[in-house]
Amino acid sequence: MSRNKLFKKIFANIILVIKKTKFLHEPYFISNEKKYLLYCIKKNHVSSVGSFLKKFEEKIKKYTRSKHVILTNSGTSAIHLALLSINAGKNDEIMMPSLNYIASANCTLYCHSTPHFVEVDKKTLGVDPFKLEEYLQKISFVKNRKCFNIKSKKHIKALICLHLFGHATNLDKLRLVCNKFNIILIEDAAEALGSFYKKRHLGTLGSIGVLSFNGNKIITTGSGGAVLTKSKKIAKFIKHIGSISKINHSFKFNYDRIGYNYKMSNLNAALGLAQLNKIEFYLKQKRKLFNLYNRVFKQNLEDYVSIFKEPEKNKSNYWLQTLILKEKNIKLRDFLIKKLNSKNIASRPIWQPLHMIGYLKKFPKMQMNVTEDLNKRIINIPSSPNLI
Repeated sequence: MSRNKLFKKIFANIILVIKKTKFLHEPYFISNEKKYLLYCIKKNHVSSVGSFLKKFEEKIKKYTRSKHVILTNSGTSAIHLALLSINAGKNDEIMMPSLNYIASANCTLYCHSTPHFVEVDKKTLGVDPFKLEEYLQKISFVKNRKCFNIKSKKHIKALICLHLFGHATNLDKLRLVCNKFNIILIEDAAEALGSFYKKRHLGTLGSIGVLSFNGNKIITTGSGGAVLTKSKKIAKFIKHIGSISKINHSFKFNYDRIGYNYKMSNLNAALGLAQLNKIEFYLKQKRKLFNLYNRVFKQNLEDYVSIFKEPEKNKSNYWLQTLILKEKNIKLRDFLIKKLNSKNIASRPIWQPLHMIGYLKKFPKMQMNVTEDLNKRIINIPSSPNLI
């Protein structure tokens, strides 16, 4: 099939499901967003004080069944705070998948730590725990309950595993590997609100989890995020340094260490609370959208492209619907994306793998055959819950 004919067939399949749209994933406001925001303005509670902060925090806690939740002004801030809470520093390496958003690498560098890039599994799009275990056996040793890189002599302190596009990675095996090598597991569940691994919400199975409520996520606070943890000590520390490390006092201003102005505002929390009240509706819509896409692509283009399906025994929020080109069409990704966008069908490739970005190329990495292959074949297509 010629590339133009393949484009026409893909375009026709998408149009069978949705109307033309220039947005990949846009917010959908159908609840009390305006009412709650106007209430904040009326009460002058538009910054870091107000009733919606506590309500939203409690709602997230109840929904995810996380023992502690700390709201932040972005998902990136949440990752940074997570790394600070484990005292990540210049003598530490932080592992993460290369098939990833830039935030984990940047936050690692904020802490003067070394990013260390690992391979993914094509079945989950997340960290491949079997290859990771084999790799760690070759390049590391454990001493005094710490894992060290044989070559750099640095402490491999943590693994930030990303649940890509809302799909769970193999957490059972990954947790076993992290325990074996005494590596702290941090879950980047920024894209995964409403996704579950064997009935447990993503972000609650590691030592620390991170959520994002950016404008393109399944629910939004405009900008915002959250840290999830079962540790009272970690929660207390993150809340303190995320509030500029101010010592509590009725009127004096004093601080006990470097702190960060990472608090969420009441306005953002108000928006988030209204959105979270409709989470089950959004999840239902996005699953319907996946099922429609899956049906038309399976019927018409199964030999050329597939749509990524949630891993077995897991429940995904289907944040971004993901086409994966078959190997024979691997060179057509950019052509197809350009043509789809020209027809007002929003599409994009996955982010550039981290180990291929200029200022990150010097850092340690595994062999990246799967990552580099998927990078050439993934196309995200319109995924908003209001498309059907």
